[in-house]
Amino acid sequence: MRWDDVRIEGDGFVLRRWRDGDLETLLRHADDPLVVRGLSDRFPNPYTRADGEAFLAGKVVDLSGPVLAIEIDGKACGSIDARQGTGERAHSAELGYWLARVHWNRGIMRRVVAAYVPWVMDALGLTRLQANVLDLNPASARVLVCSGFVEEGRLRGAIRKADGLHDLRLFGLLRDEPPESG
Repeated sequence: MRWDDVRIEGDGFVLRRWRDGDLETLLRHADDPLVVRGLSDRFPNPYTRADGEAFLAGKVVDLSGPVLAIEIDGKACGSIDARQGTGERAHSAELGYWLARVHWNRGIMRRVVAAYVPWVMDALGLTRLQANVLDLNPASARVLVCSGFVEEGRLRGAIRKADGLHDLRLFGLLRDEPPESG
């Protein structure tokens, strides 16, 4: 499937393909240690021009998949992606996302996830979507719960960051499963 024409308009944002012209805003927002602290090590800090160029060239993640820029006020300031499994796990994908700190605590990521999840599940024919969240990122966990994800478990001491070991929380969403009442 080709994603070239993808454009999902939401309340205060647009999801669209990454473009070469996004380099400067990518560098400005990605080079923030508070953004990076909850992400995997493949998202470096400091975030250099070479890192941004490699990302936009598809050398960090496969940009031929559903990797979309989060655009606010005409500028790319975050990203959302679902990496589909293979073989017996092809019905499932792992969700990942980040947003520039200047846009935190405004409900934007919750609205982005709510728009992206049904679209990507249909586009990839998924039955399951899951996400991993570091214990030091409760805001991301709240985004997922508000989008119908269920916390399925915790991998204790699974991730080593500069400040020590952290738990990894696992969240999952099944297609057509009613949200849990809480």
